[in-house]
Amino acid sequence: MDKSQESITANGTQQRQDVDLTNTLKKWSDSFGVTLESSDFAMQMDMVDPLRDIRDNFTFPTMKDLPCVDLSLIENLDEECIYLCGNSLGLKPKRADSYQQEVLNCWAKLGVFTHFTGRFPAAKCDLLVKESLVKLVGAKHSDEVVCMNGLSVNIHLLLISFYRPTANRYKIMIEGHAFPSDRYAVVSQLKLHGYTEEDGLVILQTRPGEHVLRTEDILASIQEHGESIAVIFLSGVHYYTGQKFDIETITKGGQAQGCLVGWDLAHAAGNIELKLHDWSVDFACWCTYKYLNSGAGCIAGAFVHRNHHQDDRPRLCGWWSNREETRFGMQHSVDAAPGANAYRLCNPPPALVALHKAGLEIFEEAGMDRLLSKQYLLTGYLEYLMDHLDPSETEDKKFVDIITPRDPRQRGTQLSVMFPFSVKEIHEKLEKRGVVCDVRLPSVMRLAPTASYNTFTDVYRFFTVLKQVMIECKM
Repeated sequence: MDKSQESITANGTQQRQDVDLTNTLKKWSDSFGVTLESSDFAMQMDMVDPLRDIRDNFTFPTMKDLPCVDLSLIENLDEECIYLCGNSLGLKPKRADSYQQEVLNCWAKLGVFTHFTGRFPAAKCDLLVKESLVKLVGAKHSDEVVCMNGLSVNIHLLLISFYRPTANRYKIMIEGHAFPSDRYAVVSQLKLHGYTEEDGLVILQTRPGEHVLRTEDILASIQEHGESIAVIFLSGVHYYTGQKFDIETITKGGQAQGCLVGWDLAHAAGNIELKLHDWSVDFACWCTYKYLNSGAGCIAGAFVHRNHHQDDRPRLCGWWSNREETRFGMQHSVDAAPGANAYRLCNPPPALVALHKAGLEIFEEAGMDRLLSKQYLLTGYLEYLMDHLDPSETEDKKFVDIITPRDPRQRGTQLSVMFPFSVKEIHEKLEKRGVVCDVRLPSVMRLAPTASYNTFTDVYRFFTVLKQVMIECKM
């Protein structure tokens, strides 16, 4: 291993403490004898990337297959698109095809015997991903995590147990620009208990002129409203701004005021380091189709801390809430499975678990430390390029406003940007040239160079296309 490769594989936690990304990147460019703005830099970084072969596990859409691409603008129709949308939907693992076919073949050949036979037995296939989920979210015990349902369903199942309002403590705290589904869920839970949104919701707002919430302001609001708050429910990484919340500090602050604290980890799972058990998070849930690459609408996950496993909390129950040993006893009362397992309602779908397993395997092969180390450099490289567009071409160095925190310790992969022109117009022009990213209203474009399959060359290609589009928009 040469010196450059040794550096890129350094411990992720230690590297992320260096918030001066520009100096870090310049050290790399100096070692290559090239400039940061050159395509040679991206090529050299890809050559020393120890995760470069992980990309081969994924299928990239090609230019000719995307419905939005203007083929008259593309030189090579078989070229892979520039995919920066893993924050919305991750790419398909190649092994997903064979895993799906294996599930179908087992069903075809064995019929009902597929419940307990094959690699993905229908009655217990969710257990195949348990240990992976323990490591992914920082649980300490397998009964703290469960693979089930979809994210919004799991939010409701957990809130039914953890939101138990009293006359004095009945409010739910949520961020002001929370993902809509999260807000719908907590408001509907309030209404189920007879409270209105106006009376029951404590909404965290940013300071005037700022885009992200300050941890001290969140803690101050908890201190102010704590005696009336039953549950604090926030996102681990904000879907709109890309801000990573200080889960440990906020959880401790909320619990000190007697609140239960839960987290939506949709944009956090597989994107940032999580230690849910050590941070004493009460409950959490996440989807798996973003950074975990399981496919659209795939099965989700949930966490319930062991501190609550002996609680006499009400919860919805179904056949799969039983212990595995007694489930087929067909008794009239539930023999509750331990911990988070008791929140399951019905048998898991093997086709979805197989897809989830395909993504998790690649994730584990890459390793979280190595992914975070690359993420630090890859997102930092995108950030640098967007801050250093040639002013002779644009007449203005600051052609975008990056609203995601500049400190890498306060973000994951995603950068959220705002433009001086119509974001819709820019997005449409990018799509016509084979760039896949997304827009979230009112005015943000989200860019996610995902460490498991994106390269530095992907980032450079995107930047080259963006420069062209920005020049067109100024004409």
